Amino acid sequence: MAEYLASIFGTEKDKVNCSFYFKIGACRHGDRCSRLHNKPTFSQTILLQNMYQNPNNQTQNPGGATISVEAEMEHYNHFFEDVFIECEDRYGPIEEMNVCDNLGDHLVGNVYIKFRYEEDAESAVQNLNNRWYHGQPIHAELSPVTDFREACCRQYEMGECTRGGFCNFMHLKPISRELKRFLYGRRSRSGHRRSRSTSEGKSHSKSKSRSRSPRRRR
Repeated sequence: MAEYLASIFGTEKDKVNCSFYFKIGACRHGDRCSRLHNKPTFSQTILLQNMYQNPNNQTQNPGGATISVEAEMEHYNHFFEDVFIECEDRYGPIEEMNVCDNLGDHLVGNVYIKFRYEEDAESAVQNLNNRWYHGQPIHAELSPVTDFREACCRQYEMGECTRGGFCNFMHLKPISRELKRFLYGRRSRSGHRRSRSTSEGKSHSKSKSRSRSPRRRR
């Protein structure tokens, strides 16, 4: 029985735990969901809820003026680069960062950052919950998502999703190829590599350096 329950955990057959929360770290029912949302106590991945504000998204910017596709892409690339570099430089190496382009309240503007080490993710959550970005408080939490292939809408990736922005699986907003090469190539260019023992041994020194030079709230 225990083996069976373990095999269906987080799947649609699981009548106790929410499969959507397990896969994408969010659920359209929120606290009203009839199934459990098992929030992780440790994870490589953090969620920054509704952090990206798309100027062309009428859900986030009702009645606001729209901008051109080129201007929107420039705005998004700037946001992505700003958050990626800030988090990697402060908290540790990032394996993957993704931003949702969905329209549903539980996914719109969600930013998922997967760090190389769990302790870096934990440190990021603790610190980012005391931070603001563009006049809005940051809401950070550990996320159960570790495999974004399972969290993403395959139909959307093939241009065939019929649910549009209100799909319950992630529609990830891409960055430019040039920015992707730059961000994910930073560590190899700067030699920003560290072993697990180095990571575990530097937590105290990292916290001290942060306290000495706090970054201003934005």
